[in-house]
Amino acid sequence: MAEATAFLTELEDAVSRGTAESRLRALWHATDCLISGSYSEEQIWAFGEIIGRLAQEIEVGARVRLANELAPSKNAPIDVVNALSLDDSIDVAGPILQHSERLDPNILMSCARDKGQQHLLAISKRKTVSNAITDVLLARGSQAVVTSVARNSGAHFSHSGFLQLLRRSEDDSILAECVGHRKDIPRHLFHQLISKASDEVKEKLRRERPDMQGHVQSIVTDVEGAIHSRFGPASKDYFTAKRTVAKLHQLGELTEDSIFEFAHSLKFNETVAALALLSSMPADIVERALIDQKRQSTLILAKALRLSWTTTMSLLFLGALNYRITAGELDRMKADYSALNAETCLRVLDAYRSRKQTAWQHASH
Repeated sequence: MAEATAFLTELEDAVSRGTAESRLRALWHATDCLISGSYSEEQIWAFGEIIGRLAQEIEVGARVRLANELAPSKNAPIDVVNALSLDDSIDVAGPILQHSERLDPNILMSCARDKGQQHLLAISKRKTVSNAITDVLLARGSQAVVTSVARNSGAHFSHSGFLQLLRRSEDDSILAECVGHRKDIPRHLFHQLISKASDEVKEKLRRERPDMQGHVQSIVTDVEGAIHSRFGPASKDYFTAKRTVAKLHQLGELTEDSIFEFAHSLKFNETVAALALLSSMPADIVERALIDQKRQSTLILAKALRLSWTTTMSLLFLGALNYRITAGELDRMKADYSALNAETCLRVLDAYRSRKQTAWQHASH
């Protein structure tokens, strides 16, 4: 303890009185001693104060060296690694973002929210990545970032994160394969991934996921539990859902993503309320459209709203008996959906609304 204190005093003197060259030598000497020694948190902090001051004026090349030396160290001063992680140069920030266990989680989140794609890619490769961080990576990251974090077995995903992975993997066989290999993917989302995957991806997952082989071969979605309760629009549950959805709409946050989230989370009432509000259709008609086993009404409603096939598929699964749809049925419905014309579907809804309005006016007289 006394030797460490004396050494820190000598370093402080070098910082105060030394030349640029001697300060740089002192920086590497201090860094080497810190990494190789055993110190208390208080002593590490003192080292950090000195190293931080010595590092303020060094060039990029020296900062890169410092970052690479501190990144794997359990003695790395927190303030120093935090500062290095915020560096605009990925050569400096990258090693810290990818490897340092001393990095402040709040600083890591700040980097995930504000920095560029190379910084996000480094974060995606960390030994462990929390679901709060992966949510941000999936929202902001390029396809390379999303693929990297999907491939990382130490990354954790929220339910919303898995939904984003499912959406981002559409028409991307490499990402679809990475997502399909994850052991933590919810079973019903794995099934939906398989139901729209390419034949090549299906074959690879059939070979490489023996635990899911039966599900890959059946190509169906199987969610435990019976069909959802078909709540009527007059139910208390529906009005609670309607208030929730109306608030989102008032805030300008009711989007296709909202519909996708509601449907994939099996929130039937919220899905009905959202579709009714966005289409200006009565809720009871929307409800009947979703649970109509002929499915054409759901396809027309979705096409009129110009929903993507992924979101439309989530509506079809939500309304299906026991949430099951075979691959053959899904392929047929996808073809039917592609063949529909959005303007024609809008006219169908307009005609229906017009008939309802006329009927209401006659009844009122």
